Amino acid sequence: MTLFQVDAFTDIPFRGNPAGVCILEQPADEAWMQEVAREMNLAETAFLIKGKDGYHLRWFTPTVEVDLCGHATLASAHVLWERGYLHNTRVAEFHTRSGLLKAVRQGELIELDFPTEAPEPVDAPAGLAKALGVEPTYVGKNRMDYLVEIADAAALRRLDPDLTALRRIPARGFIVTAASDDPAYDFVSRFFAPGAGVDEDPVTGSAHCCLGPYWAERLEKTELSAYQASARGGSLVVRVAGERTYLLGRAITVMSIRLLTTA
Repeated sequence: MTLFQVDAFTDIPFRGNPAGVCILEQPADEAWMQEVAREMNLAETAFLIKGKDGYHLRWFTPTVEVDLCGHATLASAHVLWERGYLHNTRVAEFHTRSGLLKAVRQGELIELDFPTEAPEPVDAPAGLAKALGVEPTYVGKNRMDYLVEIADAAALRRLDPDLTALRRIPARGFIVTAASDDPAYDFVSRFFAPGAGVDEDPVTGSAHCCLGPYWAERLEKTELSAYQASARGGSLVVRVAGERTYLLGRAITVMSIRLLTTA
């Protein structure tokens, strides 16, 4: 069995967000998939198995299974087309814990069709500002994550949060965002998910299902250019269309790994 490692939301090797992609020939034991994800030690490893009407897709961090992951879905579609599992004119359809997700090729870009995960305003949980080391100007939450807007992009880049303190706040993760100080982008963000085994995620597709509608309302535009300001960095285009959010980005395969033990 071969595992692929793909850098998503970039076309430059060793940038963007690395994801593992494992295409299964038969159903695998959940505990085994979790062990493989722990061995890969990437933010997410995706496991796919072909069905009658597309692929069944699951995502695992090194410690837990998650409900939605953008970069590993982008990586999965990239591998299906690049390795000939699916003709590159075909739509990649994925059946997941977040419903049916689709990917299509748009020239050099891959477009993901994801659910919109808009935030609702909430009171900041106790200890959040102290854990982040910055005072929020807005705090919201969707079914997975807290969204925190702060005053400026420079402060966002300097963030060095207390991950132990963040881990004590119940949530998958914490999206921190600010208006961009670079005219090439509409907004910037970072994403921390220590409770899910990912201290900082390099580029988080699912977070942009929350960021997209948030900034679309504030900037009064439905198509936005985004940059995630992690150490690796990565960019994407976000298009908001009601209950669906479309994420456009690139991907590049950087290695393949032969698994010597199977499920």
